[in-house]
Order: sequence, then structure tokens, then C-alpha cells
Amino acid sequence: MRITLSADDPIRSGADFLAVGVGSKNVARDPMVKKLDQAMGGSLLSHLKDEGFKGKLGQSLTMLGRGRLEARKLLLLGLGDEPKAATTQRLFAVRAARAAMGRPALSLVATGADPETLSLLAQGAVLGAYRYTRYLTGSRVPATPLKRVVIHVSKAPGRPERSAVSAATALGECVNLARDLINCPANDLTATELGRIASEQAKQAGVRCKVYDKKGIEKLGMPLLMAVNRGSSEEPRFIHMTHKPATRGAPRVVFVGKGLTFDSGGLCLKPADAMLDMKMDMGGAATTIGIVLAAARLKLPIEVHGVVASTDNMNGPDAYRPGDVFPSRKGKTVEIINTDAEGRLVLADALAYACELKPDYLIDHATLTGACLVALGKYRAGLFCNDEAMGRAYEKAAARSGEQFWQLPLDGDLRDQLKSRIADLKHTGTRYGGTITAALFLKEFVGDCRWAHLDIAGPAFLEKNHGIHPKGGTGFGILTAVEFLRSLLA
Repeated sequence: MRITLSADDPIRSGADFLAVGVGSKNVARDPMVKKLDQAMGGSLLSHLKDEGFKGKLGQSLTMLGRGRLEARKLLLLGLGDEPKAATTQRLFAVRAARAAMGRPALSLVATGADPETLSLLAQGAVLGAYRYTRYLTGSRVPATPLKRVVIHVSKAPGRPERSAVSAATALGECVNLARDLINCPANDLTATELGRIASEQAKQAGVRCKVYDKKGIEKLGMPLLMAVNRGSSEEPRFIHMTHKPATRGAPRVVFVGKGLTFDSGGLCLKPADAMLDMKMDMGGAATTIGIVLAAARLKLPIEVHGVVASTDNMNGPDAYRPGDVFPSRKGKTVEIINTDAEGRLVLADALAYACELKPDYLIDHATLTGACLVALGKYRAGLFCNDEAMGRAYEKAAARSGEQFWQLPLDGDLRDQLKSRIADLKHTGTRYGGTITAALFLKEFVGDCRWAHLDIAGPAFLEKNHGIHPKGGTGFGILTAVEFLRSLLA
């Protein structure tokens, strides 16, 4: 998508769609509404009154330009009581881009000309224009995807404004890449293919990338990852991406992603309907890849690593079983309780590897537990952290990004659930506090690292559009991670 800035009068915009955001405080006196009403011969205010449009958040109204505007259609979107809030501005652009799909060009009227506002609008436009069309054929292929967006500003833009738009576009594209990965079905997105795509994207972004095959993983010493892979006919992959700027003394942040390209539940088989969307169980891997690519494209002066452990969890003749005991990369032995709790096993070996990189901060993303969905619903991720200051910083980053998290406790009282009679650890506890005991299991493999575990099981994949996130894969977590990285530079 091409996004440009223009100081031209938006009323003379030649785009097919002209989108204007309107706050809820006295719509009739809004300067842009008054200007549009004058251009349209007084018909706009009359139509607003007839339709009950009051600028409330979520309201929308569409009118034909009828030759009085250069644009064919005018779209007014309600911005509510806080029209200049960051989340409101981003969502305005997302909604406008969604409404303009099927038209080649969109014009947005900016409420401010500062780089931050323009960044939010550009980011929203890229995110809102997302569609997953890889498998559509014939008449189902969108004829005219949104290709061009003009953001109208009140004064001639300079380099800071143009740079902000360029960076926001790059970030939005990284989120959309993650969405593509999550939406791709498991017959095409195997662990091998995920490794290939990561390597290809890394090369384009100037990121180092090492992809380990099955023999390479065995040499690395990752028995828990190999245990989960035993029932599969597909090889596993272990991916290590590195964005390393020339800046001396840059903080080192390592992101780890769960990469289960499909989860049948293994021998503890899932019900059929619970398997339908299990292509999304590599959502943490997609987020991790997107974060590293974003750090590189934004040229952040921070050393950022992305570590992904990828396989599927299948029921082949050599599948791992409840009651089996395996060692781990860290040396601790693990008794298998439920083969459908495979994500924490592949993460355990990946986290142990990540700790050896001596990070200043260690962060994992994983579609880990249904228990997190039960606790927090579909739209909010669970946040666990063993460092109070880091936890607060991540919450602030989430608030700026428009993504929702809730910090949950690493409740030591539940640690007894992981005690095993025959091994160092059981890998699951009881159903009560299941998202917490999963985090406690992972905590056993992070040593003294400052660490955050993000259970994104809910918001990684949605059944319908919600806020800035589309139906299907969302790329949830990338925006917050980038905000967190930026906060380290403050």
C-alpha cells in the first residue's frame, strides 16, 4: 500500500472515498463538518439529524458526493468523547480502510499534523486494509484492493511527518505478515515452510537467520521439542533470527515463540470442533517473527533476537504418551501428563536456549492455554512477569499500542501441582488455575532472566472483527512489543 501526505483541501480530494472522523461534542460545530455541509449545499447537517448521527464511538454515516465533492463517497465516523486519543485515531483509520475495501483509493482527514497522529493513521490504514485472499479464486478474488491512501493534513508535511508514516507502514506490514502466517492452513504451512519463510523474510530485512533441521535440533539438545515431534511425519524446525545494530551497549531482548503448526492434541486427542482452528497454534511464532522484522525495518538500536520452536502435534505410531518421562535442554526431567499440553514442552527447550543468549529481557508469546480464555475472554492476553518493573513497562506499552493484557500472578502456592513422584516435574497441574501452572512450568526454565510470558490464546485468532483486529489471525502482540522496545530507548 502507498500512503502519502497532502496539504490540499480534502473537499477537492479525488479519492473514491473520503473519510472524516467526528467527535461527539457538538457535531454541528465541528469545523470540518461545517465546511463539508457548505460544500454540499446544506444537505449534510440535515442528513446527520435525520440519521441520528451524534459522533458516538462506533457510529458511521455514508453519503454520496453527488458532484459537490470530488470524492464519490463521504464517510463520517464517530470518534466519541476522546477523538484525539491514540487508540481512537488508530481505530478511525482501521474502520475507514475496511469501509473503503473494493475501492482503489481512500482519503483520510487528519485531526492533527504531528508525527504521532500521522503514524497512528498510517498504521491503522495498513491494518484495516488487510484481507487474506490466498485461496480465493474467480469472482471471489477482490477486484480492486485498497492500494492508495492520502492523509490530508493542515500544513505542508516535512521529513519527520513523512518518516513517521513510512515507519508506521512498515510496522503494519509486519503485523499483516504475521496474520498471513497464522491464517495459512497446516497442509501448506509446515514447520519446514515456516523456517523457509522466516529465512526469506529475514534476508529481505537484513536480519541474520539460522534454521535448524531435525538433525540440527538433536545436536542442539532439545529432547522436549523432539518428543512432541515424534508422532509427526513432518520434521521440526528451530529458528533463530537476529537483528543486531552497530550501536555499542544496546540492550539485548530475546523473544520466544511457540510454533505448533497444527495441534491434534496428540494421543490425548482433541474433539473435532476444537481442532478446526488449530492452524493458529503457531500464533506466538508468527508474532515473534513479526517483531524481529519490525525491529529491523524500523532500524531500532536494540539487539533483538527471535527464537521459534516449531513442529506439529500428531498421533503417529511413535507419538509420545501420557506417563512418558523426557529430559530437557536445561537438564530437568519432565513427566508427561497430557499430550495436549505440548506447547509448554517446546517452549521449555526454547526458553533454555534463549537464556544462554544472556538477554536483558526475555519475552515469550504463546497460544498456550484454554484456561486463559476462560479467565480473560477472547480479546485480552494474560501477562506473567517475574520482574515488577518490567511488568509495569509492558503494561504501559500495551496501553499505547491498543492491545489488551491483564497481569496474572505467578502464584507459588500452585507450584505443588507440578511435583512428580518419578521425575523432576509434571508438565501440567489440575484444571484449577491452569494458565498459572502453565506459566509456573515455564518459569522453571528461565533461570535468573527478567522474563515475561504472554498467553495470547484468546486474541491471536478471532471469529469476527474486533477493534483493530480482523477476523482470523490478528498478529496480536507485535504492536505492544515494538512499543516496549521503543520504551527502552527513552
